[in-house]
Amino acid sequence: MISLTQAQPATVATDALVVVLARRPTDVPDGRTGPVPLGDVPDDVVRLVESSADVLGLTGDPDVVHRLPATRLRARSLVLVGAGAADTPESVRRAVGAATRTLTGLASAAVVLPDDEPATLAAAAEGALLGAYTYTRYRQGPEKDTAQRSGRPPLAEVQLLLGHRPTKTETRSVQRAQVLAEAVHAVRDLVNTAPNDLYPAAFAEAARAATKGVKGLKVTVMDPKALAAGGFGGLLGVGQGSARPPHLVKVTYSPARAKRSVALVGKGITFDSGGISLKPPADMDEMKSDMAGAATVLATVVAAARLGLPVAVTAWLALAENMPSGTAQRPSDVLTVHGGTTVEVLNTDAEGRLVLADALVAAVAEEPDLVVDVATLTGAQIVALGRRVAAVMGTDDARDDVVAAAAAAGESVWPMPLPEDLKPGLKSTVADLANVGERWGGMLLAGLFLAEFVGTTPWAHLDIAGPAYNAKDPYGYTPVGGTGMGVRTLVTLLESHG
Repeated sequence: MISLTQAQPATVATDALVVVLARRPTDVPDGRTGPVPLGDVPDDVVRLVESSADVLGLTGDPDVVHRLPATRLRARSLVLVGAGAADTPESVRRAVGAATRTLTGLASAAVVLPDDEPATLAAAAEGALLGAYTYTRYRQGPEKDTAQRSGRPPLAEVQLLLGHRPTKTETRSVQRAQVLAEAVHAVRDLVNTAPNDLYPAAFAEAARAATKGVKGLKVTVMDPKALAAGGFGGLLGVGQGSARPPHLVKVTYSPARAKRSVALVGKGITFDSGGISLKPPADMDEMKSDMAGAATVLATVVAAARLGLPVAVTAWLALAENMPSGTAQRPSDVLTVHGGTTVEVLNTDAEGRLVLADALVAAVAEEPDLVVDVATLTGAQIVALGRRVAAVMGTDDARDDVVAAAAAAGESVWPMPLPEDLKPGLKSTVADLANVGERWGGMLLAGLFLAEFVGTTPWAHLDIAGPAYNAKDPYGYTPVGGTGMGVRTLVTLLESHG
């Protein structure tokens, strides 16, 4: 829960008072050392930072959090968190999120805003809420471990401190942050759910539950019989090795005043063993996250409806479990994707593009103004851009729109090309397409494969293989496990199309 409060920081009774520190500029020598406290900070806190920076190790570096007993404050503790140069909304978002992430088990915190800019307020609100997350479904109780891995609940309540009465614009900004954070947390929860609990049919039920009570949403679920009748060979082929069959879920938001329509397509492989082209066992447990794309588009359409955006949105969740068994598809099998294109399956571990092909054809058939697919699609994306930066490909305008939306939302994406000279790598000797080509440029080849199923519709493909799941230490507002990366970008994109 988050609120705006008109109050002086020294007078607020709270469990923790959060103050953001910036690195001291080196090009403006003033004889002082240590970081700079930002915002309307109590004089006692300023003196503490100036006098004890060396002793406390205060630098203002990003993600560094110091929690101290509070003196001459009504707060019970003082939290000093670094924001680096603190020159962007994202640096503020990350700093405030790093602070709230460490405050598990507390009832309340108050944040001193670094400045009065609207973008800073929005970023601080988002960061505070994004950082206040823990996943405790399978915990039986607190453990003697780091705060991030414990069973303690997240920080319950955050106040953003203002020097004036909140305006309607500021209140709306915080309300938007609340909706965004809840959408991101919904993705994190789904990604973190064990695959024995989240299989295609269970995911379909989760979609129904997520949309219940949200005005303007309609859910349609296609079970295996409906998929067979509709010729959805990609989903059926990938899912045939599992005892838990595939589903295709369609979630529609159709506001009366909408002038534009956007289709969002998400890869939803609830567990990816690789099928007969079995993955190496190391880190296979992370493959429960291979449904992050579907979770992202589901949360996005729910957020669009809750925000009342004036754009029609349809989310397609392509859900399957990729398992090896006596009924699994084999390398060299040929399947027919929805719409009639035949694909030779040379590698059963390149399954995400097969289920996306089905859903993309169905989405394009409804003639939206824009199609965006989101998927943990290729290991090559991680090789190219690492674990924190997503790749975006597609038609030029659509790709650029996603890049711009990500920059505005504070998420890291990088535009990638779709080189024509790689297309021959998708040739098959027996079918219209092969599902893989040569190793080099594998991320781009996957994008070229998907491009075959969108025709002339403006389209962007967001590969979130790396940033969708954090298997390392937490940082900023990002926890261990599911991150929810992509939701803020897509909501911002939809707002720009309204």
